[in-house]
Amino acid sequence: MATMSDRRQQLVEAAIHEIGTTGSLNVTVGQIAKRAGVSAALAFHYFGDKDRLFLSAMRYVLTIYGAEVRGALAAATDPRARIDGVIRANFSATNFRGEIISAWLNFYVLAQRSDEARRLLSVYHRRLQSNLTHDLRQIAGDRAPAIAERIGGMIDGFYLRYALYPGQTNGKRAAAQVLTALDTELKALS
Repeated sequence: MATMSDRRQQLVEAAIHEIGTTGSLNVTVGQIAKRAGVSAALAFHYFGDKDRLFLSAMRYVLTIYGAEVRGALAAATDPRARIDGVIRANFSATNFRGEIISAWLNFYVLAQRSDEARRLLSVYHRRLQSNLTHDLRQIAGDRAPAIAERIGGMIDGFYLRYALYPGQTNGKRAAAQVLTALDTELKALS
């Protein structure tokens, strides 16, 4: 028999899948529960409402993303390798795939009307900025925050582009383009 956390996990994964399938938050708790193999009543019991379920789904996405970033940072041997690792983590096969990208885009929409979603999104943005800026300071000095902001914007842009034209890019190509832009930024400092 599944434990409560197993059921929650199933519901969170089902929510991500349903958002990815529909491309919007216009899914019902009933649809999500059906995909997870549980009753809608159980889903409401665990999460209270659809927005809390979506927020839990994004926390799950961010947890996986954070683990990949931490792994990349731990494996890096110098500041540039750390920056590259953060960028590549954004475009890994785990993070840069259709259903996750749909979840991100819908999370941005939810953040327009939910203070809790806005706070969670703000934490993500601050962490990305901090991770990039920390090591860029050693390479680019006081220009690091501006470069990190542009790199973050490019990452967001590739997620948007993938959502609109999924066949035109992939994670490896997107990461390569962001890394090339970073190279251009750093060469301009010389």
